[in-house]
Amino acid sequence: MNCIHFGECGSCVLGGSYEEQKALKIAKISADFSEFYDGELEFFTSSEKNYRIRAEFGIWHDKYDICYTMHARQKGRKIFINECPKVAKPIAKLMPDVLKNLQSNEMLKTRLFGVEFLACTSGVLLTLLYHKKLDENFQNELKVFANKLNITALARSRGQKILSDELSLIDELEIDKKIYKLSLSENAFTQPNKAVNEKMISWARGCVQNSSDLLELYCGHGNFTIPLSSCFTRVLATEISKSSILNATKNYELNNINNVLFLRMSADELMSAFKKEREFNRLREIDLDEFNFSHILVDPPRAGLSQSVINFIKNYQNIIYISCNPDTLKENLLELCKTHQVVKFAIFDQFANTHHIECGVLLRVKPRN
Repeated sequence: MNCIHFGECGSCVLGGSYEEQKALKIAKISADFSEFYDGELEFFTSSEKNYRIRAEFGIWHDKYDICYTMHARQKGRKIFINECPKVAKPIAKLMPDVLKNLQSNEMLKTRLFGVEFLACTSGVLLTLLYHKKLDENFQNELKVFANKLNITALARSRGQKILSDELSLIDELEIDKKIYKLSLSENAFTQPNKAVNEKMISWARGCVQNSSDLLELYCGHGNFTIPLSSCFTRVLATEISKSSILNATKNYELNNINNVLFLRMSADELMSAFKKEREFNRLREIDLDEFNFSHILVDPPRAGLSQSVINFIKNYQNIIYISCNPDTLKENLLELCKTHQVVKFAIFDQFANTHHIECGVLLRVKPRN
């Protein structure tokens, strides 16, 4: 990693050439998952730098000066940073200008403890995090600051949120030579490595054969849902977050898609609906029995799938499992492979120069003897 802070910073800790890093990650996954899969692992590479479209930094105050901080390798310590080669180019270009303009603005600088960047096709959103109440003059100052940098700025304090201007975040993904537009909210979860995200979605599309309908759990704002919709007759996608479902619905309209139904339901609520244990107003005009699900897609949080969800998805012929945590994926496969077998396994290198590994697994129900 060609970074002046490498060795001190606690973020990028994996040294060696990128080919060595790739070999290390393949060897680890091959060994850890040998009982489930002995075929060839697909490995989707990342750029070694400028790959992160999301970045968060602390702010350190030293009398009249401020600077960016990151967690150090040494637990409990911070380091001061001047650059971060892994962030996307628009963020890297902005970082010194943001600091310079904050430095000369007492209102915006005081009690500021952190900043977050999000870069997308429509521009950059900068979020400023405060330990103070934001008064009535704050928005005007924030607007001047944002206009000078040609960004959208958002200030957050406890119970307060102030925007420099109307928020309109639109990103574009190119999947299999087609452009998809995605509307994002300021707190939406977005895959941090855009290029690898595109490869991940394309891989998931390649898992679809002999399809009818898709059931998706943990759909977020439709990152997988929208590009996969053309592979299926109909899609039923669920998510517990209200803001994510609102964005997913916008994305449905942005891309002129007409075969997706988004529902704000937890996995447990959906399972209860399928079992007809209770009625839901959100399902008043929906007959779940009309769907013919050939595939189910799950992209759970780091904790993986609960036992109840595992028991539920075992009922489906094809399972596409996107995992951000190999440890919980392995635990889940111990149960899922009692009824299914792994037929495809991919590694997505979302975070170059780190030990972090994300995986994709396609499972199909085992043939009856």
